[in-house]
Amino acid sequence: MSTGSSKDPKSVYDFSVKDAKGDVVDLSTYEGKVLLIINVASKCGLTNSNYTELNELYAKYKDEGLEILAFPCNQFGEQEPESNDKIVDFVCTRFKSEFPIFDKIEVNGGNSAPLYKFLKSGKWGIFGDDIQWNFAKFVVDKKGQVVGRYYPTTSPLSLERDIRQLLGIS
Repeated sequence: MSTGSSKDPKSVYDFSVKDAKGDVVDLSTYEGKVLLIINVASKCGLTNSNYTELNELYAKYKDEGLEILAFPCNQFGEQEPESNDKIVDFVCTRFKSEFPIFDKIEVNGGNSAPLYKFLKSGKWGIFGDDIQWNFAKFVVDKKGQVVGRYYPTTSPLSLERDIRQLLGIS
């Protein structure tokens, strides 16, 4: 669950969220990094390909300043029904993921996490602001601004060029 934000957030760094253990994480700790923020699910048809490619991106660019922030969500086909502990165990055991897994949240509707309300506040897509499914992706620059939103079916590896550019890698 997102724990809150300032009344008029200017960047993702204005938010605090809970990690999978329930500890509050101030997103300003990621200031100066390029972020890939994703709503994830363990029982989705997109799970294997996305986690595999996210791991590849993270391994390649984490030392260059990329952080992947994964937010479990059970709003789409109830494909993330487990507890945070079981989700982390699944992701870390099956996929050997090293990027942070946060508290399960809602990304749409009245209970949408404040961070996701901010992420969706741009002019995006043919479906309006709503997240369409699991594995929707937001790319955030080093200043905490959303610079790209990608559909769930977008391959994480297809974002590599944009990520490299934001990291200042030619």
